Amino acid sequence: MELYIFIFIFSCLCLLLKPLFHLLLPPSNPATNLPPGPSKISLLARFFLGRKSFYELGPIISSLRKKYGPLITVHLGSQPTLFITNSSLAHQALIQNGAVFADRPPSINNLIASNSKKIISKSPYGPIWRALRRNLTSGVLHPAQLKSFSRVRKRVLSNLIRSLGDDSEVNKVVYVEKHFRHAIFSLLVLLCFGENVEENQIVEIENAQMKLFKSFPRFKVFIMMPRLGKFLFKKLWKELNEIVTGFDDCIKPLIWLRKKDLEQEISRTDQDCTFYVDTLLNLQVPGEEGKITDAEVLGLCNEFIAAGTDTTMLSLEWIMANLVKYPTIQARILEEIKAVTGDEGECIKEEDLQKMPYLKAVILEGLRRHPPGYALATPHAVTEDIELGGYTVPKGTAANFLIADMGRDPNIWDDPMEFKPERFSRNEAQDFDVTGIREIKMMPFGAGRRICPGYGLAMLHLEYLVANLVWQFEWRPVNGEDVDLTEKYGITISMKNPLRVLLSPRF
Repeated sequence: MELYIFIFIFSCLCLLLKPLFHLLLPPSNPATNLPPGPSKISLLARFFLGRKSFYELGPIISSLRKKYGPLITVHLGSQPTLFITNSSLAHQALIQNGAVFADRPPSINNLIASNSKKIISKSPYGPIWRALRRNLTSGVLHPAQLKSFSRVRKRVLSNLIRSLGDDSEVNKVVYVEKHFRHAIFSLLVLLCFGENVEENQIVEIENAQMKLFKSFPRFKVFIMMPRLGKFLFKKLWKELNEIVTGFDDCIKPLIWLRKKDLEQEISRTDQDCTFYVDTLLNLQVPGEEGKITDAEVLGLCNEFIAAGTDTTMLSLEWIMANLVKYPTIQARILEEIKAVTGDEGECIKEEDLQKMPYLKAVILEGLRRHPPGYALATPHAVTEDIELGGYTVPKGTAANFLIADMGRDPNIWDDPMEFKPERFSRNEAQDFDVTGIREIKMMPFGAGRRICPGYGLAMLHLEYLVANLVWQFEWRPVNGEDVDLTEKYGITISMKNPLRVLLSPRF
């Protein structure tokens, strides 16, 4: 009897320890000719001994390029991840072999019960993903449709200008991050659910999202070992699900209200607009599923808001930080605005932006010098064995790309760490291929079949807001301080010391 008990306990320990050994040790049967990379133990030592955050993986991988080359294999989870660090190999993978690199590996999102698996960024490559993405890009993100949202942009801009002005009068020194974040968040909520959403509802949803984002670093154990972590840290896993559910609960009433309005054909001020949730309520997808469920509508709305908020907000903050640091660039934007609109006008309109190539050059330079993240937030997955850079990348391998390094590659860009909009000439700024189809020189939105579908929306919002912020205010450093451009690494790249400024109204 005692022997059976001993065997049972020993078997249970083996089952528990096997994933831990797998986490720390290299695979016993590594793929032939897989690109080289550090061992799990040496990589984990860099985190613990160097007191590095998990989100500093990108810079750590970048520091290994001299030793391992442009393709680096990293073993941190149950499957290896290939990091691609230069533009030519990225183009070869994402453009020339786009279908092979178009899938997604399993992620923490797939394990959260309350989170729909049918979201564009996480869906496997196939007909359902194509249907969801086509619905977004041919609907609310279509250039013709974007023009119909001018009232939304004007409403958000007016609120932003007013809040910055009020803060400047009361506190003199303005910390802009909270103002920028609320403006971008408001834009996405209104584009998703319609113009009838009240300001207090937007604030409630934003607070719920902030709670989720701020708590996410505590749950990184589920990224490194999702299934084992879910078993070992049940209380923490329950807390994660509760936070995600809390965010969902803030969004549900807006979906129900919009659905009720559409069914009853209630007279609205936004009759000429089709908002994102409108396109989802009766959306059909291929296969047995047919019409998507309410939970899937919720997941897609959640994704639409969450995916574009911090990335666009931080890009706006980085760009404005450089305009404060380099007042001659700010003055040149103002000069270009006056040449297009004259000295009159309450705000810069969307149609005016097409006549401002230097403004677009500033936006492109901001995205090059300060991309939203060091690497892609969601890796790709390889659908079949493929040769890349002289190595074999096996089916199922996760692939990520060091987008920060590509935009700062001295072999492509002169003085890459300097902020110089002039590197994009008038014609180049207007015609620059930010999608990377012709060649990849930088990829702030990714590239290929999985490129961020909202890149056009982000460019429009950045150009519109930067132009109007420069038009409305003179942006100056506080007491002659130099603007600190030190980076802080998280899911995104933020300013270590958030931007604070003095604002002088121009009117």
